[in-house]
Amino acid sequence: MDKQHILDKIVAYNTIIIHMHMRPDGDCYGAGFGLKHILKESFPQKNIYVVGETAEYVKFIGDVDIISNETYQGALSIVVDTASKDRIADQRYSLGEYVIKIDHHLPVDDYGDYQYVDITRPATAQIILEFYMDFANILKLNMDAAKALYTGIVTDTGRFRYRSVTSDTFKAVAHLLDFGLDFTQVLMSLEVKSENLMRLQGYVLQNFRKTVNGVAYIELRPETIEMFGVSLEEASSLVNELAALADCPVWMLFAEYENQIVRARLRSKGPAINLLANRFGGGGHPMACGANVGSWEQVADLLKEADDLVYQYKMKLKSE
Repeated sequence: MDKQHILDKIVAYNTIIIHMHMRPDGDCYGAGFGLKHILKESFPQKNIYVVGETAEYVKFIGDVDIISNETYQGALSIVVDTASKDRIADQRYSLGEYVIKIDHHLPVDDYGDYQYVDITRPATAQIILEFYMDFANILKLNMDAAKALYTGIVTDTGRFRYRSVTSDTFKAVAHLLDFGLDFTQVLMSLEVKSENLMRLQGYVLQNFRKTVNGVAYIELRPETIEMFGVSLEEASSLVNELAALADCPVWMLFAEYENQIVRARLRSKGPAINLLANRFGGGGHPMACGANVGSWEQVADLLKEADDLVYQYKMKLKSE
């Protein structure tokens, strides 16, 4: 992998279009807008866009651009934080003259003309930040970029709680603080919830269930989400409300997406769950990932396998 190659392509193109994945999370949004602001600050004469879907809970970072097909003529497409091409929110990325993939997930598709994938980084936003730091003699940072990148890193590391965090993560974030970032402002923005979402939060805490061996889970059916008047993405963001349960090292949130497909958000503070997610058409990180369950009837299958995994994990702890 060669960061110099990415910089050379950025310098060579006058129009650069940054793509994100469907239902973007904080890291995807932070990486996309962080890169946009760095490039706009560094090359003000270039046309830089971010396209895709809006993530309401991190919308304070920026708004996506609306562009025509003609914009892609002779353009560079950069896709961030997206392991597989079918998850790219705007499939026009392929209209670009040259396509670069920048990601930190385990590779699924080697799409595009060049791939930069570093699975040792807990967030794609960290990769973007380190890209800037490596070429600080050419690239420029501004406060909008710093805010976006910090948001990406802090959300995808669970506020620096996940094991994927390394000393390099803190070194990169220290650079943002030295730059003058008010990180408390970002954290306060992330903590803000609507009254409706807070009421749904209460519902989750009152209605979650547990498997025999300790998998906590909540099923958020469409009628429940509609009753509380929140978006699907807002509802799904409540997955970590179940993280504090002492006897449940694994927890999940189930919700129904487009085409009546049920998806799960999986989290762990014990056994690795990414291989489990792989078996259900998903993937991600060892402690945080997603799965495509399919239907509500199939939720029980995932819960059974997760319960077996937790049982094995607890038996191993007892034997040590």
